[in-house]
Amino acid sequence: MLASDSPRLAGVDDEHARVLAESGAVLPPIVIHRATRRVVDGMHRLQAAVLRGEDTIEARYFDGSDRDAFVLAVELNTAHGLPLCSADRAAAAERILESHPEWSDRAVSAVAGLSAKAVGAIRRKVLVEGHEVPARIGRDGRTRPLNSAAGRRRASELIAADPSASLRKIADQAGLSPGTVRDVRERMRRGEDPVPSALRTGRPAVGDADGHHRPQPFQLPSRSSGRDAAVMLEALVNDPSLRLTENGRHLLRLLSTHAISRERRARIIESVPPHAVATVSEVARECASAWEDIARQLTTPQRLGGVHRETER
Repeated sequence: MLASDSPRLAGVDDEHARVLAESGAVLPPIVIHRATRRVVDGMHRLQAAVLRGEDTIEARYFDGSDRDAFVLAVELNTAHGLPLCSADRAAAAERILESHPEWSDRAVSAVAGLSAKAVGAIRRKVLVEGHEVPARIGRDGRTRPLNSAAGRRRASELIAADPSASLRKIADQAGLSPGTVRDVRERMRRGEDPVPSALRTGRPAVGDADGHHRPQPFQLPSRSSGRDAAVMLEALVNDPSLRLTENGRHLLRLLSTHAISRERRARIIESVPPHAVATVSEVARECASAWEDIARQLTTPQRLGGVHRETER
């Protein structure tokens, strides 16, 4: 086990670790990055256990990239334990913006515990001019373009070709919201350029003239694409709409636990003693039944039809 890649600029607070050690309280599990064996969350608890003379501590594993391990460390340290100071939060936000420039200000602020306005100021300071991403992923996991000029041009061409086409049809083809298409149509009727001047100058915009973008869902690989469960799970781990919510993180932990390779399954089967075979089999069938029920409810026409339309404000 290695020391953490901590968001705390000053490192471990020895006094806080001592207070934890003397409290006598049961220490919650620490979190370890499986790939690097680094502590993601719980350095104070680990040091407290050492001060108590304990040689073991309960731990949970995180499966993901180095950059996502740091994001999780920041998120967990802003949610419990010794609070991160303002300098820690600002430094963490800067590092997250450098590793995840496609995240929206609100998505970063939700992790770092800063306001979206403060994150925006940090973004302008750290990102090199001319290297801005064309779109950002919000807290809901949906991608929104920063500049809709190309979509507006496309919408104007579609309107000119078929003036009777519905707003929804054009919006689907141009990748815009119906409200934006309505604005394009009104501009064309007035003889104006369908693209507002602010967008024509190339200045990134948070929203269209009507304040909306047509959200594009976070793309995940499907089983039909030939990818195995491990690859699909990695894609899920990178989905902010799961990683940045409590229930989403719980789901990812469960899926990570149950995504077992063929080789691992064989070793598990060999390790079950004869007297426990019947009980293990029954519990395994119950777990399989629960996951089958979840899969069945997720694949109902209502869920597959994309009825969830919540967008970030």
